[in-house]
Amino acid sequence: MAGQRPGGVTLVAVLAWLNGAIAIISGIIHLFGEGFGSLPAWLTIVIGAITIAVSLGLFRGSNTSRIIMTVVFVLNAAIAVYGVFTFGNGFWGPLIQGIIALIGLGLLWSRKANEFFD
Repeated sequence: MAGQRPGGVTLVAVLAWLNGAIAIISGIIHLFGEGFGSLPAWLTIVIGAITIAVSLGLFRGSNTSRIIMTVVFVLNAAIAVYGVFTFGNGFWGPLIQGIIALIGLGLLWSRKANEFFD
């Protein structure tokens, strides 16, 4: 970790942490409630825990965490492109998902981020 953590990396880490926390909470609610979604509750909790671990790695400057988030963003962008062109679940949702993924990639691989992760 060569430099101070850039604001963009902090933003991605915070959003990843929140996403993980929400996944854990929704998984717990699913365990004790009527249930919702298509993933089993335990899997939702595990994914949430992994997401939080990756976010903590981003805070610390872990390049492994940056690579994991890059893979997630690339997959989200690919799914978004597919969704935009198939119009299966609407147009705007996938478009926004794709834009967020591209912004996340830009924030994780900016010049300042490269200095932080090197």
